[in-house]
Amino acid sequence: MGIGGGIFLIVVGAILAFAVSDGIAGVDLTMVGYICMAAGLVALVVALIMNRQRTNTTHTEYVERRDDHRIRGPEGTL
Repeated sequence: MGIGGGIFLIVVGAILAFAVSDGIAGVDLTMVGYICMAAGLVALVVALIMNRQRTNTTHTEYVERRDDHRIRGPEGTL
C-alpha cells in the first residue's frame, strides 16, 4: 500500500469520523472512520519500516577475471 495509501486512509477516516454528520441505516460512519484511521496508521508504520529496511541493504561487487595465458599470433591464431 505505501506511505501515500496510509495517509489517504487516515484522511478519509478523519473525514468520516469528525466531519460527516449524516448516517446510513445500519452503518456507524464514525466507527468506520476510526477503523480507516487505524488501518491507515498501520499501513503508514509498515511502509516506513519497509522503506527503512530497503535503505539498509548492502551490495557487494564481485568481479571475476579470466586471463588467457596463451599467446596469440599476428592473425589471432594460436
